Amino acid sequence: MDETLWFLIVGGVLVFMGVAATTFRRLPVSAAMFYLGIGYALGPAGVNLLHLDIVGDAHLLRIITEIALLVSLFAIGLRLRVPVFDALWWLPLRLGAPAMLLTIPLLMLFGVYVLRLDWGPALLLAAILAPTDPVLAHDVQVHNPGDRDLLRFALSGEGGLNDGIALPFAMLGLALCAAPPGSMTTALSWRFAATAVWGIAGAVAIGAALGWATTHAVTWLRTHHAQALGLEGFFALGLIELSFGAAQLAYAYGFLAVFAAGVAMRRVEHQASGERSPRSTIGTVDSEDVSATAADPDKAHAYMTESVLGFTIELERIAEVAIMAMIGNVLATLRAPLFTWQSAALIVVLFLLVRPLAVELSLLGSRASQAQRRLMGWFGIRGTGSFYYLAYALEHGQAAQILPLAPLALAVVTGSVVIHGVSATPLMNWYHRARGPDP
Repeated sequence: MDETLWFLIVGGVLVFMGVAATTFRRLPVSAAMFYLGIGYALGPAGVNLLHLDIVGDAHLLRIITEIALLVSLFAIGLRLRVPVFDALWWLPLRLGAPAMLLTIPLLMLFGVYVLRLDWGPALLLAAILAPTDPVLAHDVQVHNPGDRDLLRFALSGEGGLNDGIALPFAMLGLALCAAPPGSMTTALSWRFAATAVWGIAGAVAIGAALGWATTHAVTWLRTHHAQALGLEGFFALGLIELSFGAAQLAYAYGFLAVFAAGVAMRRVEHQASGERSPRSTIGTVDSEDVSATAADPDKAHAYMTESVLGFTIELERIAEVAIMAMIGNVLATLRAPLFTWQSAALIVVLFLLVRPLAVELSLLGSRASQAQRRLMGWFGIRGTGSFYYLAYALEHGQAAQILPLAPLALAVVTGSVVIHGVSATPLMNWYHRARGPDP
């Protein structure tokens, strides 16, 4: 009977969202809020079908969340159709690195002096909450490849970058949690700094090389030998896994490598198509002979890249359902109270003080308008990335020290899903009206 109920519930949710997706875009709510409620209702407070424990199931939760992040990061990279040395890249780079490097110490100090945490747990909590979410930010991301809007491009690129850059700080936080008291300076060694630099630089190089090489290889086979036609989904998943695995093997950061692979694949298409949009390059596809378009030297790059993007976007939507439902179910089984004065204070400080301040300081001298900076400061959405690092910490660290951080992190994620989900549609509608139609 339970199996039958699962088929009915999952099928009903997917069909409902397929029908109601357009309606959700017009309302001041997000699909993530709905999925969160579904996950909670599946727990002990509802139909009592699912019991995910944040400690006992940390490994499973980390693996599923990791897969969702990889798909989303690759999809974001594919959306950013801008030359590598274009000045537009400075905005996401500033948000992905300097803004996060400001966010972490500010949150750590708040954790130590207000929440009364030790330095290790405070740094770990800051690292968990530092990355913005690449999965949930549909309303504020770039609309299509070639979208050069400063706000959307900056927030999209930031989400692609900072999930990987947060890893060394999470690892440092775990090291400090396990270290004897007073050994903070030992953990902050040159070796650790060198490892972090290589992790970032190596990941970008590995992902970019694999994305460039495999995209060129497949399109060459298609255009010269009419081989490797179709199955773009296999190619997308293969490139994601290759990039992540190669980066991990080289002790680099896999999330950054996957994002770089997506950017590199889009760059190959952009160079082949020129300034024409991918859709205009592809033109009309003959449904009777799709292979002719896939093997056309003038269309092969655009067709493959757009097909891969469409496939990964579908996977991204499915991943959002799974992750938000998991988080909702974890909330239902959480033993500690979720919303306390500590978690409320953390939400207020992060959303209204730390994030806006970090954005303003990191964007000094940039060409972003004041309205764009304020919206960037507000839309520091926390979700999948934070949940991943929480599960990662519980899997690899000492649960007794890390478990008290779970209600704080989950409260911020829940607050972000609700607060940012409610505000995204009206604020972005206002922004689009004020800015005017896209060029």
